[in-house]
Amino acid sequence: MNHWNELSETARAAGWVLYPLTALAVAALAITFDRAYALWRFARVPDTVGDDAGFVHALPREHALRRIAPLLDNRAMPLVQLEARIEAAALRIEREMSRGLWLLETIVTAAPLVGLLGTIVGMMHAFRLIGGDGLVNPSGVTGGVAQALIATALGLVIALVSLFAFNYFARRIDRLMDDVGIFANERLAALRVAAEDGVATQ
Repeated sequence: MNHWNELSETARAAGWVLYPLTALAVAALAITFDRAYALWRFARVPDTVGDDAGFVHALPREHALRRIAPLLDNRAMPLVQLEARIEAAALRIEREMSRGLWLLETIVTAAPLVGLLGTIVGMMHAFRLIGGDGLVNPSGVTGGVAQALIATALGLVIALVSLFAFNYFARRIDRLMDDVGIFANERLAALRVAAEDGVATQ
């Protein structure tokens, strides 16, 4: 029970800045869970990439590699056009996997600034209570200082969590695009060899 009382007192001391910070925290958590699920469901790449291509059909329908594989099955398409379509599909996959990360990156910068704004407002409130004759309201001054410190701390915590999440997702997407490139290049190389063999036998 004491913990809930401490939390409520902390929230009361943070003042109005708690509302925008809560909105930023909720947005950051929503994006984090959404991107974590998307990367887990549609971007996990088996260790068999580069071996037998049959594993692709066991992947989920919206998986990145499964979206590339049908393009490589079109043997009648010229290789130049096939490469262009694969590149366009890879760009679409990267854009979809990165959805919402711009907001997460914005929260990394915005949360400390909102906390800093709360700090400035809290300190202004504390100093306003100090009159020309000295300290007028000690409890009001300490409350303003508490609001300033809590706002700063909350902003920094939200920014740190968002920063770690953003960097992790960016690294995972880079790795996914590398795997997509490896998968496509190896299949394209096999198609080039087959096309050259076909020309040589004619």
